[in-house]
Amino acid sequence: MINDASHFPTDVLRRPLRDLRISIIDRCNFRCPYCMPKDVFGENYQFLKKEKWMTADELATLGRVYASLGVNKIRITGGEPLLRKDVFTIISNLSAISGIQDVALTTNGMLLFKHAVALKESGLNRVTISLDSIDPDVFLEMSGGKGSVNKVLDGINKVIDVGFSPIKINAVIKRGINDHLVSSMISHFLDYPVVIRFIEFMDVGNLNKWSRGEVVTSQELIDDIEKTWTIKPINPNYKGEVATRYQINGHKLELGFISSVSSPFCGDCHRARLTADGVMYNCLFANEGYPIGELLRQGYNEEMIKEKLSSIWVNRDDRYSETRGQEIVIPLSKIEMFHMGG
Repeated sequence: MINDASHFPTDVLRRPLRDLRISIIDRCNFRCPYCMPKDVFGENYQFLKKEKWMTADELATLGRVYASLGVNKIRITGGEPLLRKDVFTIISNLSAISGIQDVALTTNGMLLFKHAVALKESGLNRVTISLDSIDPDVFLEMSGGKGSVNKVLDGINKVIDVGFSPIKINAVIKRGINDHLVSSMISHFLDYPVVIRFIEFMDVGNLNKWSRGEVVTSQELIDDIEKTWTIKPINPNYKGEVATRYQINGHKLELGFISSVSSPFCGDCHRARLTADGVMYNCLFANEGYPIGELLRQGYNEEMIKEKLSSIWVNRDDRYSETRGQEIVIPLSKIEMFHMGG
């Protein structure tokens, strides 16, 4: 239905469209087991051909259409978005769109030191770094043997120096892998002006061999953290924020907990996702997409695409995390996370 107050579309559950996540590339320089396991994504794996990628101009066009439907925040993701050479042009174009108040980027951090200044100059507002552990051996285990934790930490220091704020660090926690290292990670960043967000291991895609037994719930982490530090809850920054926020008393560090498994937040989800080849997905756990980029390349103008996007959104009823475990509604084949950017 159309919201009379704002004239922006809302879905079947009356959720507006506010947040767009664009995966600008499906390639990555890591092989994290929960996203791109190296036994599947080897040297011979066929990623999208570059001519299939949406161009910077095409992404700007779609960005304008999404903004006309109520989107005010855009996040650039991948794969690893800093592998794409025109990432700075993409960011600059999107940040110039009327109505877009915030453009953020999620990266594994390996190229962050090199590109931090250029990202700031391109108009990027915020940076999120995926970092599952600061222990070198566990880092490599969780990155598929790729990268260097020291390079990632150098990149974090660099974006602090350049002036990005807030800086978020996302850590996926898996039982028996890195859950015992949460305290050491907190200790390292205790007086950094950053936010560490601990993410429950989710059943995104089909390849990560997800098991509920590997999930460490947010409450378990909070209980363990409170054995060492005093933390206090703080209010969300905005309605629908995915992380529950806490401040460690006496320190700069803020903690966030993303509890998609133990405490789903589908009811406030206002996100759409766009793949590098222009397919729109309404949910992180979707098994069906809509080829919006194809319409653009077929000659649809912005008004025609806007009408199509609006019709898709008003029929959206996705709430996978709330129905997880009810086999009748679980998609048989979910889209992999690297396609839609997490």
